[in-house]
Amino acid sequence: MRVDDLKYLLAYSIPMVTLYAVQAEGLGSFATMLYAFVCIPVLEVALAERDERYSETEKQSRLANRLFDVLLYLNLPFVLGLLGYGFWQLSTQDQTWSTQVGQVLSLGIMLATNGINVAHELGHRLSSPSRYLAKLLLCPSLYMHFYIEHNFGHHKNVATPEDPASASKNQSVYAFWFTSIIGQYRSALSLQRDLLTQRKAGFWSVYNDLLWYAFFQAGYLGLLFALWGGWAVVYAVLVALVSVLMLETINYIEHYGLQRKKINAHRYERVLPVHSWNSNHIVGRLVLYELTRHSDHHHRASKKYQILENKTESPQLPWGYPTSMLVALVPPLWFYWMHPRLGQCSAPQS
Repeated sequence: MRVDDLKYLLAYSIPMVTLYAVQAEGLGSFATMLYAFVCIPVLEVALAERDERYSETEKQSRLANRLFDVLLYLNLPFVLGLLGYGFWQLSTQDQTWSTQVGQVLSLGIMLATNGINVAHELGHRLSSPSRYLAKLLLCPSLYMHFYIEHNFGHHKNVATPEDPASASKNQSVYAFWFTSIIGQYRSALSLQRDLLTQRKAGFWSVYNDLLWYAFFQAGYLGLLFALWGGWAVVYAVLVALVSVLMLETINYIEHYGLQRKKINAHRYERVLPVHSWNSNHIVGRLVLYELTRHSDHHHRASKKYQILENKTESPQLPWGYPTSMLVALVPPLWFYWMHPRLGQCSAPQS
C-alpha cells in the first residue's frame, strides 16, 4: 500500500460534514450543500488536475489491493448510520423549518454521493456479495430498480434515443428529470419482463427482482414508521427525492447531447470514449470514486474505479461535477457553454 492510495479517504469528507450538519442548527444544517457546491468547486479551481497513467503491472497491483474494496464497503455503516441518526433528529427534536430543510438536503447529498454512487460502483462487480451491498445502498433512495436499468439498459443504450438516462441537445435538466425518472422505471419493468421470459417465469414469480425491491423499500419505510412515526417516513421520502435528483442531474451532465451513429435499422456503433463527457478535476474525482472519469467507465463498465484513467480523446467538461451541476440548473447558461463544445465533438449531435 502506498500513501497515495489513501487519497480516496477524501470520499468520507461528505459523511463527516453531514454528521456535523444533522447536529447543527440554521446555516450549519446546510453544511453538506455548502461543502459540495461551494468548497469543492473552489478547490477544483485552485488545484491542478492529475493525469495518472498506469502500467499493466501497476493495474494488477491496484486490483489486488483490498484496501480499495474496503474503502467502498465502509460506506455502508456510514450511510445507514447517518440516515438513522438524521431521521431520529428530524423526527424527535424541536427544530426550525429552515434547519429541517438544511438537514434533509445534507442527508440527500450524502445518500447520493456515498450511497447511490458507491452502489453504482459495486453493482458493476462480478461478485454476488458486492452486488447485494449495491442493492442495500440503493434501498434508502427508493431507487433499487436503478440496478436493473443501469446495468442492462443504460450501458447498452447510452447516447441513443432508446436510453432515458442520456439527455438530448436542447433538453433542460428539469425536463430531463421527468423523462429520465419515468423512462428508467419503464425500462426496468421491460427489462425485468424480458429476464422473466428467459426463465419462463411469470410476473408474480419469486424471480421478479422488482417485486423484491418494492418489498424491501416498503419494509425500510415501515421500519422508520415503527421507530419514529409518520414524519420519519416523510423525511425519508424527501431525502430519497434529493438523492435521486442529484443522481439524475449527474446523468444529465454525463451524456448531454452526445449520440452514437446508427449503423443499420437495429444497431448503433459500439460505445466509445467520445460518447461520455469526462472531467479530470481532482477533488470531484476522489470524492466520487473516479465517477468523473466517466468515458473510461463506459468504455469498459467492469473496470474498477482505482484503475480508471483520463480519456483525453473524450469530450471534456469545462468544470468539475459540482460546478457542472450548478450550471445545468440554469439552462440558458448551460446551453451557452456546452453547445460550442458539442460542435467540437466527433460524435454527431441532433
